[in-house]
Amino acid sequence: MVTIARLLNLTLVVPELDKTSFWADPSNFEDIFDVRHFIDSLRDEVRIVRRLPKRYQQKYGYQPLRMPPVSWSNEKYYLEQILPLFGKHKVVHFNKTDARLANNGISLDLQRLRCRVNFQALKFTPQIEALGNKLVRLLQEQGPFMALHLRYEMDMLAFSGCTQGCTAEEAEELKRMRYAFPWWREKEIVSEERRSLGLCPLTPEETSLVLQALGFDKDTQIYIASGEIYGSERRLAALRAAFPRIVKKEMLLDPKELQQFHNHSSQMAALDFIVSIASNTFIPTYDGNMAKLVEGHRRYLGFKRTILLDRPRLVVLLDLHQNGTLSWNDFEVAVRLAHEKKMGQPSHRRVIVDKPKEEDYFYANPLECLCEQRDCNDLLGLGKKNSSEVSS
Repeated sequence: MVTIARLLNLTLVVPELDKTSFWADPSNFEDIFDVRHFIDSLRDEVRIVRRLPKRYQQKYGYQPLRMPPVSWSNEKYYLEQILPLFGKHKVVHFNKTDARLANNGISLDLQRLRCRVNFQALKFTPQIEALGNKLVRLLQEQGPFMALHLRYEMDMLAFSGCTQGCTAEEAEELKRMRYAFPWWREKEIVSEERRSLGLCPLTPEETSLVLQALGFDKDTQIYIASGEIYGSERRLAALRAAFPRIVKKEMLLDPKELQQFHNHSSQMAALDFIVSIASNTFIPTYDGNMAKLVEGHRRYLGFKRTILLDRPRLVVLLDLHQNGTLSWNDFEVAVRLAHEKKMGQPSHRRVIVDKPKEEDYFYANPLECLCEQRDCNDLLGLGKKNSSEVSS
């Protein structure tokens, strides 16, 4: 939205956050981010105000135009279809703002502004920063650590329809929840089909086997960066048995320190974000928004090791191993081979014309911002000769 405001030369109002989703989080933007820093750090690019002038506020009778911009749109769309609306309406309220700008085909100065906002202008509040940094310090005092984004929470499973490892009662509970929320459009989902396509988060039990195959042992310190795991400790048993040094923020901090964050899932997630950025290794079990943002931030910080699990391949290997067809040694070799080039190394973003939802997300690999001081082909190890071939 900052980038779009800059493109159209418009004033941006500090964003409002959705409070009606599954999490029912009452947090405002200023409860999570340092608003003064956000406004000041972008002053030379975009005018940002905390709130609308009185004459444009709803409580004084003004009715802004409410609309969601078309997802994955380019500069032409905003210049030709959105900008003219401001001549008539003065205020336009974009009521959906996720993934509204294309990943690719955007001018270089705007791509770099996106990075400036993401990596510099957005800072957490001092309270969140202090507690997040304390978590990092406590973990580092015990040695290197992995941040495991174990996306096996109730909302994720209900939304995705993934019930691998759940009881019949749990599967029914998840289905009821999916039907209860109207904005989760897909209702009838076959879990096995979804899983076979790699569209389900790995279960805690599957994750335990994959981590062992990747070479992590019982001495590995693992921080679980997530909310409440569905099935609680029962579903974590296999993971704990293999990796006894598992910790969560609730184990590291005094309950009083976390009290202010209860029922504020976005602020809790901010703590996990800080820890994930600082970890020696980051492994997400599902490629949701947070996982993609952490991946991109770790690239920005020098291509820190991020293991991007190949879930479609892993599902096949896990099933072959668990039905006795594939020995442990062969399973281990296959898992390692599958991830040799999935460690967060420099790489081009994958572009899929007319299928932006399936291509690589800009913020997961903002290459334009990672090679400002050097040739991108040098960074990618491609050399000058191959540049035209690669770009085609």
